[in-house]
Amino acid sequence: MLRVAVPNKGALSEAATTMLREAGYSLRSSSKTLVHRDIENDIEFFYLRPRDIAIYIGRGILDIGITGRDLLQESGAEAVELLPLGFGKSRFHYAGPDGVFTDPSQLQGKTIATSYPKLVEADLERRGISATAVKLDGAVEVSIELGVADAIADVVETGTTLRLAGLETFGEPILESEGVVIAHDGVPAGADVLLRRLESVMVARDYVLIDYDIRVEDLEIAIALTPGFESPTVSDMQDPQWKAVRALVNAKDSHRIMDRLYDAGARAILVTAVASCRM
Repeated sequence: MLRVAVPNKGALSEAATTMLREAGYSLRSSSKTLVHRDIENDIEFFYLRPRDIAIYIGRGILDIGITGRDLLQESGAEAVELLPLGFGKSRFHYAGPDGVFTDPSQLQGKTIATSYPKLVEADLERRGISATAVKLDGAVEVSIELGVADAIADVVETGTTLRLAGLETFGEPILESEGVVIAHDGVPAGADVLLRRLESVMVARDYVLIDYDIRVEDLEIAIALTPGFESPTVSDMQDPQWKAVRALVNAKDSHRIMDRLYDAGARAILVTAVASCRM
């Protein structure tokens, strides 16, 4: 039975749970449940603190896990990223009082408060900057006002919390993070089905099916607009002067593609959401 670590709370937990359910797995019905077995799919889910998941995976205690890229790299665990999942996206940034810092090189000799000291120390070393990283668990924004640090390094999603504290980011992001699937060393036995299902969920979320009728003389123009994955499906119609076409297109581009198809002579253009797929 495949043993999978899932975040037990927070935004990562909600997004991972939704994706796993969309992938066809049964999951715990109570937040107090620590272990749930999906007998039908031969898989066992363990609900753990997101920060601990990489440790369990790195030591080979569990087969595979879902956590954040930032948490994986901060853990120092012997685990590798297998699949980015597209949710929980954030940036890990340096930040300081408005107008004080414009570049990380100005951190020379400074003190930086962060919940991710390993990430910060690695970045400072890469830049050749000598500075001190002070580990704090949460609410690092107030550390500057309290005199604990000159700057901070933290996860930034919208930046609202920083602005309320009178802080601003500077320099390029230290790390672009998102939810990821991790394992100890490559894809463990039995995990290929899980990965394929998760990939299929992402495709189903990002793509829609488009169907339309097009005159034979305009077929090549229309197909250039909707090439699909391998190629579109082109079917005969009762009227030999027309063809029926079906293809996958990116959901965010669907209205623009419909407009261009209409201008190219396509009619009866329909867009359908994809609930599940295998690519």
